[in-house]
Amino acid sequence: MATRVDPTLLKELKKYGAVGVEKCFNCGNCTAICPLTSDEYAFPRNMIRMVQIGHTERMSQSLDPWLCYYCGDCSETCPKGAEPGETMMAARRWLTAQYDWTGLAGKFYTSKAWEFGSMILLAILVVLAFVFFSGPMVTESVELNTFAPLHVVHMADWIMAGFLLLFIGGNILTMYKKVMLSGNQTATPLSIYISEAWQLIVHGLTQKEWDTCIEEDVENKEMTQERIARITHLLLVSGYGLMLVMIIFFLSWFQTDNIYPLYHPQRWLGYYATIVLLWGAGYALWGRAKKAIQAHRFSHASDWIFPVLLFAVALTGILLHIFRYMGLPLPTYYIYIIHMAFTAPMLILEVPFGKWAHLYYRPLAIYFKAVKVREEEHNRELAGALAAAD
Repeated sequence: MATRVDPTLLKELKKYGAVGVEKCFNCGNCTAICPLTSDEYAFPRNMIRMVQIGHTERMSQSLDPWLCYYCGDCSETCPKGAEPGETMMAARRWLTAQYDWTGLAGKFYTSKAWEFGSMILLAILVVLAFVFFSGPMVTESVELNTFAPLHVVHMADWIMAGFLLLFIGGNILTMYKKVMLSGNQTATPLSIYISEAWQLIVHGLTQKEWDTCIEEDVENKEMTQERIARITHLLLVSGYGLMLVMIIFFLSWFQTDNIYPLYHPQRWLGYYATIVLLWGAGYALWGRAKKAIQAHRFSHASDWIFPVLLFAVALTGILLHIFRYMGLPLPTYYIYIIHMAFTAPMLILEVPFGKWAHLYYRPLAIYFKAVKVREEEHNRELAGALAAAD
């Protein structure tokens, strides 16, 4: 069967942030030094080769990019300066666009006009919604739920959550079809999907494969920074997850005109989420600015947008809390509008179409890999049993 290649793939991947991929002569150093590579997943070498020869179909079915945590060893030791780590990062962006059934991810990743224009437009729509549909601004005291009625905001949250489920669910389904169904002659037994489901949960919550990348040389300064980044990432995810749960399920507990005492869970949960979000987003932005580690030497626009939005959401959120507790009506209402103008683009655009999508694609890839491995073992056992029966 003939293999169709796409000679424009390399050029296309450069739009997604690939650097120096054309310099690679496939020596295999990157694969040899990678602590996460295996016989089945010989990345980054395999991925770079697919890009060079334009094997678009095979690349779209690959799990390799999601199994890489970009420790930077491959790029640091590449004899040709081909930056294989950046190729893997660009491939993840490209795959995010391939999975997206709306086509928006591809436009956001390859066009700053689309990315920034969409964010600005959505922010303007949020502001206009408050201008035309908000309640009265009570100036004698802070009455946030009069200005922004809780039931209206909560309904908007649930509508937003529904759209997110539609976008993310459709994208995950596309990923599943490309990775698990394309070229598969037989259906994978449901029992295997069930038996390996724990992989999805464990890796989704911990991203523990990252530890393999940083335990090779704990004395190395850069590895120490990687360990800090690992911890920061865990804290950031916990704060983000907590914020989503609070917004969608417990909004009435947090958007309230009541003044809770300091020991109340409503306050210390909110403070925890705010602190780790400010720290995590600030750490990411500082690292990108300093370029102290290999993974931060090159930055795509998407590497900046999500932490900037996250930092802005956390900062305006804590300012809203301060103004409300100080009894300042107008500053409270205005900062609430600004807070929502940052929150809407972060959730609606970044979660299904941007860098945040890595948080569910990577655990899914590890899960699908485990299912594939278990299926191969199952097929060998079945073939052995049939041979023995004959």
